[in-house]
Amino acid sequence: MTDTDTQRVGMAGFDAEFADMPHYIRVITDRIWEGRRINDIHRYYSDPCIVETPLGVSTAVSDVIAGTEATLKIFPDRRLLAEDIIVSGDDKNGYLSSHRIISPMTHSGDGSFGPASGKRVHARTIADCVCKDNRIIHEWLVRDHAAIAYAIGTTPKTLAVRWLADRGGWNKPIAGSAPKGYVSHISRKPLATRYANAIEQFSATQPSQLDISEVYDEAVHQIAPGETHHYGHAELHAFWRAMFAAFAVTEFRVEHLTDDDPTDRGSRIALRWRCNAKHVAAGEFGQRFGKATGRNVEIMGINHTELSGGKVLREWVLIDEVALWMQVL
Repeated sequence: MTDTDTQRVGMAGFDAEFADMPHYIRVITDRIWEGRRINDIHRYYSDPCIVETPLGVSTAVSDVIAGTEATLKIFPDRRLLAEDIIVSGDDKNGYLSSHRIISPMTHSGDGSFGPASGKRVHARTIADCVCKDNRIIHEWLVRDHAAIAYAIGTTPKTLAVRWLADRGGWNKPIAGSAPKGYVSHISRKPLATRYANAIEQFSATQPSQLDISEVYDEAVHQIAPGETHHYGHAELHAFWRAMFAAFAVTEFRVEHLTDDDPTDRGSRIALRWRCNAKHVAAGEFGQRFGKATGRNVEIMGINHTELSGGKVLREWVLIDEVALWMQVL
């Protein structure tokens, strides 16, 4: 036994093999998806388990299994490489693991993305999972479907048209509430609060009125939907301006906010947010989703950030633009 092993403190209700929540998430991800042990989903997910994405809501473990099998038929060599896991909570009321993944994969199979293109794809996912008693008991997941669309030679709008036809229109049910006893760990720490406030202000205020230099480092690097990259205040400003000029936000709410400050990774923040809005396509910057339709949409986003010197140096923004196009269309 090593010195590291002797320092480990187990989690009540979890198998003794798991040292902590990041270890649990990495191991079960490796077993289920990397090791293709799909039936282990029965072991590590409760049944029912609400899984909400911007596209829909499922409740049964069989749905999780079916979705996993369908994805692997289309992308059989898909990897789930853990970029970060930002954790809050405890084993009494439930942990929340915010798990950011980059998936290199090849579009080798026919399916919901159309005929196999043979194209190489890189796309990110962030999964927020409430974990208790050795199981995932509630999950919110956002995948960058726009990145997949561009990589295989199509567009988010074209993919949205296909999926609307396949589904017979847009119909997303209301997800059930998070598990009883679970607290969303809304942080009151100054850095996390200041960052969440900045995102809310982007959704409600003309960008020219925001001083982003208070929150973002001048060398900020933002990885945005479609696997696009923005550098510095001007490019970051342009992204948020285009997003929220397209939609008039009627309600914005922070659903999860936490920060983690381990010695080996520096300060990081995980933020899940949701807003209800109307597609207004205001001005020259509002054409990201076409001409105004006046339709109501829901935007569900999960952000991860890394900080340096108390300011955001890197920001990952996960929004499913295909789901947004489906609502607009």
